[in-house]
Amino acid sequence: MWLEILLASVLGFVIYWFISRDREEILPFEDGWWGPGVKTITREDESIRPFKVETSDEEIKDLHQRIDKFRLTPPLEDSRFHYGFNSNYLKKILSYWRNEFDWRKQVEFLNKYPHFKTKIEGLDIHFIHVKPPQLPSGRTPKTLLMVHGWPGSFYEFYKIIPLLTDPKSHGLSDEHIFEVICPSIPGYGFSEASYKKGFNTVACARIFYKLMLRLGFQKFYIQGGDWGSLICTNMAQLVPRHVKGLHLNMAFVARNLSNLTLLLGQRFAGFLGFTERDVELMFPWKDKIFYNIMRESGYLHIQATKPDTVGCALNDSPVGLAAYILEKFSTWTNSEFRNLEDGGLERKFSLNDLLTNIMLYWTTKTIVSSQRFYKENLGQGMNQKHERMKVFVPTGFAAFPCEILHVPEKWLKSKFPKLISYSYMAAGGHFAAFEEPKLLAQDIRKFVTLVEQQ
Repeated sequence: MWLEILLASVLGFVIYWFISRDREEILPFEDGWWGPGVKTITREDESIRPFKVETSDEEIKDLHQRIDKFRLTPPLEDSRFHYGFNSNYLKKILSYWRNEFDWRKQVEFLNKYPHFKTKIEGLDIHFIHVKPPQLPSGRTPKTLLMVHGWPGSFYEFYKIIPLLTDPKSHGLSDEHIFEVICPSIPGYGFSEASYKKGFNTVACARIFYKLMLRLGFQKFYIQGGDWGSLICTNMAQLVPRHVKGLHLNMAFVARNLSNLTLLLGQRFAGFLGFTERDVELMFPWKDKIFYNIMRESGYLHIQATKPDTVGCALNDSPVGLAAYILEKFSTWTNSEFRNLEDGGLERKFSLNDLLTNIMLYWTTKTIVSSQRFYKENLGQGMNQKHERMKVFVPTGFAAFPCEILHVPEKWLKSKFPKLISYSYMAAGGHFAAFEEPKLLAQDIRKFVTLVEQQ
């Protein structure tokens, strides 16, 4: 009798697991107020206001004075980037920043695209909204929301935007022409930071969805890497009927039991669903995953526990801020760059582009609020509802070979059952849109083609 009960229970559990494992679940759509004090009874101002990036003589003078007073610590001999940012190379960057970098010219460049602000859930939300300069007769553009991460900004998308909004002028087919919206995450750049604890990726996803509705878009594509990938994933979990397609160049699948298969190594790779390319990117796993994560995750622990402490130093010193952020643009672009005296920074980026991103943190004083995003999302432990939920919208993934952690297609399908496009990219790392805009644009276009063929 007990054996029959046990067998029936096991059979029932197996049947339930098979029936419910792909059950479409929607993340609860709540509401929030992240502004100062208590939410007022009066209706929030929903106007969309033009915004312009500006600077001043005082701002530039203060920056130069702080750079001039920086106290340099000489690097150890032959340390390259193994101890962090090499201060010998930092001297070159500081000289360029102080004597050649033209912030006013970069401000003009930032204003080449239309900027706006609007109030949502008590916060001023900044975004750029770029429409196609020309459309073939009878065509309408496809709407695409692109979301950045840390330590990036909306500026990461400046090179990819023309490839999406005006493809024909850049040697691409005009089969897909996009209208692009790039918001700044609250607490980053020109978006107001939350005044209250608890502002996480789900809250941000809800705010960006409200932004899209306010702009008049009911259905749209979304794309993201780093925090942007999780924000976009959450949006697909919150309002799947409004998301035509989700394209990512980074994915969070931490609760996937398939991660345990790493321990079985290369010997059973084919049996475990890994391709030859997966094996190249993941094994030996101690070197390419374990040690790499250990080297690159110290910042994460600090920012997920006590972001305000290190934030005090970074908010006070532009040089410290630059070293802290630019070190990520070195090793996250290619982990092998740590073996170079200059961190390989200028192999993929110009100093103008790198320093413009730094200035967006420095001039807005947002390094602390941007780091708090780690504590709000990771500081309570990785046990949030969205982490256990699957995503049931058409999904595309671009696997860049130098990303911090490679995610095989096999793992992604457990989280994204409607994964219709998975691409091994030819080159590139963590900052895909900034580093390899054409490759990323081509993969987005390929994904949209597949979505619209369904």
